[in-house]
Amino acid sequence: MTVPELKSFLDEKADFYNNLSFIGDDPISVPHRFSLKQDIEIIGFLTATISWGNRKSIINDAEKMLNFMGNSPFDFIKNSSVKELNSLEKTGIHRTFNGEDFKEFVINLKRIYSQNESLENLFLMQNGEGNFYHALHRFRENFIGENLHRSRKHVSSTYKNSSAKRLMMFLRWMVRKDRKGVDFGLWHNIDQKYLSIPLDVHTGNISRKLHLIQRKQNDWKTVEEMDLILRKFNPEDPAKYDFALFGLGVSKDF
Repeated sequence: MTVPELKSFLDEKADFYNNLSFIGDDPISVPHRFSLKQDIEIIGFLTATISWGNRKSIINDAEKMLNFMGNSPFDFIKNSSVKELNSLEKTGIHRTFNGEDFKEFVINLKRIYSQNESLENLFLMQNGEGNFYHALHRFRENFIGENLHRSRKHVSSTYKNSSAKRLMMFLRWMVRKDRKGVDFGLWHNIDQKYLSIPLDVHTGNISRKLHLIQRKQNDWKTVEEMDLILRKFNPEDPAKYDFALFGLGVSKDF
C-alpha cells in the first residue's frame, strides 16, 4: 500500500471498530457501568492494570474487584477500614496481580484521592514534552511512593523502555473524546494529540505487517516510532488508530 492508501485503510477500519458495539466484549465495558468521574477513574485504572490475556477473563476479574469494593469504587477508596483492606490480601484477582497487590493499590489510591480530586493531576505533561514518556514516570513515582512493595511491578516504567501499554490504554479511555461514545473524554487538561497507541502483541504485529514500524520489540522506542507516522495521519487524534490496529488483530481480518 502507498502511504495515502494506508491512511485511508486505517481511517476506514478505525471508524468501523470505534462504535458502541466495541464496548460489550472489551474491558472498557467495566468503567462504562458508572457515571461518577472518580468511580470511572478508579475502576478504569484497576481494570487497565489487569488488562493482559483473555478479555473475558479480564472483565470477570475486574468484576471481582468491584464486588470487593461493594460496586462503589470511590466510596470504598475513601472509607474502607483497616479490616476491610486486610481482607483483600486473601483474595485472588488476576494472574500475578493478587490480593496483596490489590490492597496496596487501594492504599495508594486512598492517599492520592486525599490530596487530589482526580487522577488526572498525576498524568499532566510539562512544557516542552511531546509524549507521555516523562509524565508516566512521574505518575509511577507518585503512585508507588517510597514503598518498595511487590505491586510496583504492575505499574510500567517508561524509563526502563516499557511501552506502558496498560497505562496508555487507560489514558486513551480518560482523555480521548469523539462522538462515538467508546472513550470517556473525562479529562480536559491533557490534549489527546499527545496520546500514543497502547502497544502490545496484537497492535505490534499488525503494525509490522502494515510496515508502520520496523522495530521488532514492543517497547517505548517502538511507540515513538509509531507516533511519527500516526501523528502525520491524524495530528489531532492519533490514538483513534488503536481501534483499527487492535480490531484487525483480534478479528484476524488482515
